[in-house]
Amino acid sequence: MSWLRIAFGTLLLTTNTLLHVPPLLLVALVKAIAPLRPVRRVCDGVLMAIAASWIGINTTLIRWFTRTRFVVDIDARLQPDGHYLVLANHQTWVDIPVLQAALNRRVPLLRFFLKSQLFWVPLLGLAWWALDFPFMKRYSRQQLEKRPELAGRDIAATRRACAKFMHIPVAVMNFVEGTRFTTAKHAQQSSPFAHLLKPKAGGVAFVLDAMGRALHSILDVTIVYPDGRPTMLDLFANRLREVRVTIRERPIPAELLEGDYQNDPAFRERVQAWLNDLWGEKDRLITQQRAV
Repeated sequence: MSWLRIAFGTLLLTTNTLLHVPPLLLVALVKAIAPLRPVRRVCDGVLMAIAASWIGINTTLIRWFTRTRFVVDIDARLQPDGHYLVLANHQTWVDIPVLQAALNRRVPLLRFFLKSQLFWVPLLGLAWWALDFPFMKRYSRQQLEKRPELAGRDIAATRRACAKFMHIPVAVMNFVEGTRFTTAKHAQQSSPFAHLLKPKAGGVAFVLDAMGRALHSILDVTIVYPDGRPTMLDLFANRLREVRVTIRERPIPAELLEGDYQNDPAFRERVQAWLNDLWGEKDRLITQQRAV
């Protein structure tokens, strides 16, 4: 009966989306044309409430229709009106509903940097736009070799996105590995970590540079699936027994707030070394969690 469970769960999640996205877009339109900043500020609050409701109902549906056990360990002073940089390991698309379930209404809405192509996903693309999710255009090495001037556009897009977040509660989400973990990618990288891919420091450095001291702290999130990496179908089919989420709040090192990541090799090495140390701790935690 797994197919019936999957079909019914998908129908309910789709219905929830159809109920929340139209009012979301309506409020976003009012915000876009409103001439007064107080009106736009009210619209921001309404948008966040709609998003929290949407995510909350999705989480409730997952808990109702699956027996997945969520074990969440929080060592952090979480604030719904805070400013956070959230760093997490990435294994599967299931990570996203897991993160939302663990952090919804505890911190501001998680905002991901999305590929520009995702803007065209029906309904969801417009919803992400309405919620100020940053869309990034990524260029291949061949494109950059032909047009070197494109190399700075992702940095400029990061700065524009972060400028919007300076004065509103925000949790900027960064999957530092840049892609989902697979055994093949792990071997190809010759990763020094047992359970993780190599972290990429560029995105973290650019957010820290753009937002600086507006951020309160870093939320270091570790996601562990004791029975192995699940797919979304595994989740909907009730084949995901347990997920463990560990959330640790970490101060932002002062030496990482000022520097030129792009042009200063010494600063770039400092950021990478700090992130490698963080990833080493995360790798050891995953080893402990998987042994329980």
